[in-house]
Amino acid sequence: MNFDAVYFEPDSLTYELGRQLKAQFANLPWIPVESHNSISEMQQKANAEFGKMKRNLIIGIRKTHKYVENHKVSDYLVPYTSSGCTAMCLYCYLVCNYNKCAYLRLFVNREQMLDRLIKKGRASETPLTFEIGSNSDLVLENTITGNLLYTIPRFAEEGAGKLTFPSKFHMVDSLLDLPHRGKVIFRMSVNPQPLISRIELGTSDLQKRIEAVGRMCEAGYPCGLLIAPVMLVEGWKALYTELLEQLRAGLTEKVRKQMFLEIILMTYSYVHRAINGDAFPGAPDLYDSRLMTGRGRGKYCYIPTARAEAEAYLRQEIKRVLGDVHILYVS
Repeated sequence: MNFDAVYFEPDSLTYELGRQLKAQFANLPWIPVESHNSISEMQQKANAEFGKMKRNLIIGIRKTHKYVENHKVSDYLVPYTSSGCTAMCLYCYLVCNYNKCAYLRLFVNREQMLDRLIKKGRASETPLTFEIGSNSDLVLENTITGNLLYTIPRFAEEGAGKLTFPSKFHMVDSLLDLPHRGKVIFRMSVNPQPLISRIELGTSDLQKRIEAVGRMCEAGYPCGLLIAPVMLVEGWKALYTELLEQLRAGLTEKVRKQMFLEIILMTYSYVHRAINGDAFPGAPDLYDSRLMTGRGRGKYCYIPTARAEAEAYLRQEIKRVLGDVHILYVS
């Protein structure tokens, strides 16, 4: 990936990964900051600069390690080695948390974070599953840091329970030969290609995602798919039926036999509308006043009747096209 500059906490260079990144991006300007969470130069930029802001890399030390109970595909959401992303999905939920500062932040204290995670898993009387990819896309991040190459073998050797992470990217080849021992659940996020092209900017094409999950499954990783987020745009039924038919044609038999599905309907926000309108003036407006209602502070979700119709249609089409695949949840 091409970055314009690196903003870094000076103490990050006392860590092995920090020094690795310093050498890796030695040709870029390195700008010291007091905190990765508060870079005034970034905070003061106009919304129209959002895309350019994503071309900066932020390096720091993760200080917050609070585990959040999940009870979906995992038991806990775990803050891990990155937050934010270089992609620019127009609905990205991280924008709700970080506003226009949803750029990629890398945290160099991976040893500390994995030590804590392994300790918690070992202390549990029942096996736990830890979601380590809820704040970023770890497949994308791994192309910069190699953190999955560090995490997966060590957890396989020392950890109890399982790890899981989702992705919208196809760059999984370096993960295929790792000794994962079946302890890492890989989940690929999919959407109709027309929506990927117009809305999930900077992510991998659908066909590449389908091929990547097939390779991961063949390498022995337990695998699932997220149909997420489901966007009820004009013609959505035809789009999602086409997606399911492409999955039927493209997924390997091994994936189809053992996969599970997660279905998540889109949540949008006032912040998204403000940023997207300035940064991507030609992009579609995902807010639909006929189908959306307020949800919490400044957020919108689909009204109950629209959600019910979408769930019923998707369940019907999944069964018709893919058969009796296990749907873990619809949210």
